[in-house]
Amino acid sequence: MTTTTGRPRVGTTAVSGTGTAAGPATPTWRPTLLIIGLATVIGVAIAVLPGHRGWFDIGVYHGAVRHWAGGGQLYEWVTWNQYGFTYPPFAALVMLPVAALPWHPAIAVNLALTVVAAGFLLHLLVDPVARRAGWPRWRTFALAACLFAVLNPVRDTVSFGQVNLLLMALVYVDLWLLERRHRLAGVGIGLAAAIKLTPAVFVAYLLVTRRWRAAATATATAAMATLVAAAVAPNATRTFFTEALWDTGRVGKLEYVSNQSLLGLVARLDPAHPDRLLWLCLVAAALAVWWCRVRRAAGDERVGFALTGVLGVLVSPVSWVHHLVWLVPGLIVLVGVTLPWPPARPVARRRLRAGVVGYAVLCSGVVWIFANGSGGPHGFFGGNAYLLVAAGMLVLLPVSGGADHRAPEGMSVQSG
Repeated sequence: MTTTTGRPRVGTTAVSGTGTAAGPATPTWRPTLLIIGLATVIGVAIAVLPGHRGWFDIGVYHGAVRHWAGGGQLYEWVTWNQYGFTYPPFAALVMLPVAALPWHPAIAVNLALTVVAAGFLLHLLVDPVARRAGWPRWRTFALAACLFAVLNPVRDTVSFGQVNLLLMALVYVDLWLLERRHRLAGVGIGLAAAIKLTPAVFVAYLLVTRRWRAAATATATAAMATLVAAAVAPNATRTFFTEALWDTGRVGKLEYVSNQSLLGLVARLDPAHPDRLLWLCLVAAALAVWWCRVRRAAGDERVGFALTGVLGVLVSPVSWVHHLVWLVPGLIVLVGVTLPWPPARPVARRRLRAGVVGYAVLCSGVVWIFANGSGGPHGFFGGNAYLLVAAGMLVLLPVSGGADHRAPEGMSVQSG
């Protein structure tokens, strides 16, 4: 557009089919082709590189629940290498429909549910970032899905046939509900905690941030689900809470490099006699840091949920590599605080670099190099690399100041 004098009007740009006044336009199909190419490369790499887990965990679920449905004892069934069902009886009730299927259809259902859960999580967490940055939303989602698929915890979750992303989706339904002041907020956390105990840490988050109604809803939901399981399967419930829950040997060796929790670190320092007092001190320190940081982040549910997921990974006695999908929301928070893009402020650039390094480590599979043990500093840092990323996120995730990384405009959080 020009004035009557022929000069461009201030604040406008002449646009043509081939470019702008500032230079030629980028054809809209190029980013799409780049994403398709990236997705193809990633898919081929995942398919041909080592690291496939043979659907081991869904094999445990499938075998144990079928054995139980046929009249056997749920917690007596074990695999050839002595791994058994480790979740509460309510989880077995939830898995009954899948366990009723033959083996390959059960895998297909697990994969389909995992893809749906991953899509929900990425849309919920990435879409607000794309909106604020002005990025094309579906291209951003597609790129985020590619980057998500490369992460070692995500690859292991899929190839083990694990339920991590399904549990995350249940928990993050409550994020969605809290941002809308919905009365049902807490139901997702309660169901997730009834299926597996680790998500119960989010009840603590609701209490610390004074979401009393949501905390009560989560607690009541978990209690009711557990009571339903106790009514249906009293023997299994008694066995779980008196025996199986306390037998960490059922899930593997604490010192194994895949255990990227604080107890795993302590166990690797002295596999024969892990120092439980040291572990309790580290857990107390993690809880103190988490409490201070979520209090500072009060009102920003996305940061609070990210910090709580990190805490769950650190303080759980066993956090296998595939459990570290709970770190993904923290990585997305780090991207959000670097906006506007590209980051101009030094602090935003440092956060971006830290996020890139953490992401690269979580993609690398570096911990597996030390699967058979290795001494010295390189063994310590390499064998605990994912845990160190988690600890860094707990300490360094921004909880105030910087770019806004909250829910889309128009949403608010529950204050009572």
